[in-house]
Amino acid sequence: MPSKKSARLAALTVAAVCSAATVTQAVVLPSPAHADSVRIHDIQGSTRISPYAGKQVTDVAGIVTGVRTYGSSRGFWIQDPNPDADPATSEGVFVFTSSVPKVAVGDSVLVSGTVTEYVPGGASSGNQSLTEITRPTVTVVSSGNAVPAAKVIDAKSVPAAYSPAGDTAAGGSVNGLPLEPAKYALDYYESLEGENVQVADTRVVGATDPYTELWVTVKPWEHRNRRGGTVYGSYESQNTGRLQIQSLGKPADFPVANVGDVLEGTTAGPLDYNQFGGYTLVANQLGTLKSAGLERETTQQQSRGELAVATYNVENLDPSDATFEEHASAIVNNLQSPDIVSLEEIQDNNGAKNDGTVAADQTLAKLTDAIVAAGGPKYDWRSIDPVNNTDGGEPGGNIRQVFLFNPERVSFTDRAGGDATTAVGVTKERGKAALTVSPGRIDPVNAAFTNSRKPLVGEFVFRGKTVFVIANHLNSKGGDQGLTSQYQPPARTSEIQRHAQATAIHSFVKDILDTQKNADVIALGDINDFEFSDTVNILEGDGELWSAIKSLPRSERYSYVYQGNAQTLDQILISPSIRRSCDFEYDSVHINAEFNDQISDHDPQVLRFRP
Repeated sequence: MPSKKSARLAALTVAAVCSAATVTQAVVLPSPAHADSVRIHDIQGSTRISPYAGKQVTDVAGIVTGVRTYGSSRGFWIQDPNPDADPATSEGVFVFTSSVPKVAVGDSVLVSGTVTEYVPGGASSGNQSLTEITRPTVTVVSSGNAVPAAKVIDAKSVPAAYSPAGDTAAGGSVNGLPLEPAKYALDYYESLEGENVQVADTRVVGATDPYTELWVTVKPWEHRNRRGGTVYGSYESQNTGRLQIQSLGKPADFPVANVGDVLEGTTAGPLDYNQFGGYTLVANQLGTLKSAGLERETTQQQSRGELAVATYNVENLDPSDATFEEHASAIVNNLQSPDIVSLEEIQDNNGAKNDGTVAADQTLAKLTDAIVAAGGPKYDWRSIDPVNNTDGGEPGGNIRQVFLFNPERVSFTDRAGGDATTAVGVTKERGKAALTVSPGRIDPVNAAFTNSRKPLVGEFVFRGKTVFVIANHLNSKGGDQGLTSQYQPPARTSEIQRHAQATAIHSFVKDILDTQKNADVIALGDINDFEFSDTVNILEGDGELWSAIKSLPRSERYSYVYQGNAQTLDQILISPSIRRSCDFEYDSVHINAEFNDQISDHDPQVLRFRP
């Protein structure tokens, strides 16, 4: 997935487009100065776009329900305490001031300004827009008023259907469609945009992140798994009960939660919309955190005759990081020292410093030494340094896949000639498949791998049996439209490159199996797509490979938690000789994705089988 950190930093650098507010203290007025003044529900309207967009409004009356004094979106929310009878029209709206607002919760105000449809993340993001009043002049009529009661969001109020299909005449956008809040979840949330809302006794389905936000569900049984998460199992199971929680208070007061924990009692505040997850309850009242005591998992130790192969995305690991001991402990203790480990996102020796360095021997020496110190084996490694700044990821970091292997258990067949631009091929030796170079890279000059990681393939021998292992890190989902996009269904443009990559990988696997029908082939890594995706269908082909995570119950198929959805990105695919023996075990080892103190955002995967 795209780096949330980099996306947020970029957002914070965007210059404010609206001027600061001017606030006037005035005598108390019992009503707006003009009897025919526009009211908030008129501004919000019954679609996602305000009928007043781009127009000036005068003396819009409301009670202040929340004040945001930080970040690039300073302002406050107001709500009309006298709603109309239309459930599609919200009674709340955000007033963007750009500077710290000079109002307080409970103030009765009159606001004049320009109605604006602001798209968080920009129009190219595909996000829905947020109706705002900008360049405001604010008159405080009175203070200390009762805040309109928060509307309850719960399992009964949120519809089961996620969203209407977008209007084909509008490029698939739902913006112009009449809201049907009793029928669609996205319409329901939109009908409450800007209003004071509340949830109660909600389970955490996305752990607290560094930006003091977490995800809860108001539907306790919606695709629940045994660890308390909510599983994303198809493009039609978006999980309508998910809601992001932020806070209007101090970051230090925000609950530090893991998946499965519960926010007991009431969490309440205005309902906002942002580019990092869509509809968000910005809380001025937070429930009390009750821990579920979630613990990190440990997989089984492989037996003497079993080969254990793992994949682990270590999230931009370089020598300056402080996580080496923790990663080493995870490999030794939680993964039980697999015989072969495919590592993704190993950075070069000076990380993001963009000076032409591509070697990663210092990174790998530091990790393998830490593994020994943690009581694990002295792993050897094989990899191929990329051409500088050609494989995507953090500029200057030169991420790549690396094979770790325990030489006491498995040997690596070295065949000279592999480099960053030489394509590995398949040949026949003594009637069996062999690689032309080992380690090697699959089709590295193929346009499918432009600015992306090239698959690394190696030839291993375990107890006299050859095993071909392909380490992958496919094109990320960066650029795809979000689940709360104005376009429904959202476009997944990143698939184009990923499908081309999967085609190249599958073609190589087929070459091996055409040469040796019963060859043991494993393709594993950060596939950056779901087990039910077309990307995986292409990799699997006509049975040449099979994603072994599908051997698990559906509720166990996840390695990553994104916006409260537990989903599969990391996978191990196996050839027919491994699958048909029915003598394998698969484990998604949950040690990171569900926890607020994660050392990577991915959970590792382990396969045990007898070659």
